[in-house]
Amino acid sequence: MNTATQPVTSPLSARIHARLTERLQPTELRVTDESAAHAGHVGADDTGQGTHMRVCIASPLFAQLSRVQRHRLVYDALQDFIDQGLHALAIELI
Repeated sequence: MNTATQPVTSPLSARIHARLTERLQPTELRVTDESAAHAGHVGADDTGQGTHMRVCIASPLFAQLSRVQRHRLVYDALQDFIDQGLHALAIELI
């Protein structure tokens, strides 16, 4: 299996996945922990907590919303993770 094409999971990515599933009822959702690729960068955390995440998401709640409004829903759902040290969040709307 080519790990470059497989999502990297971590305890934090699993918690983020659960939160987005609960709040946004996605029809598609992938949460990838990209923290290892950012080791040594500003905002990186060497404790293994996870600081850089990529979310690919589709949700019926996004219907009739602008791209900015869709991103805001994701950020709002994850605000406490951001407050606790999630440094970077890449959002792909699919």
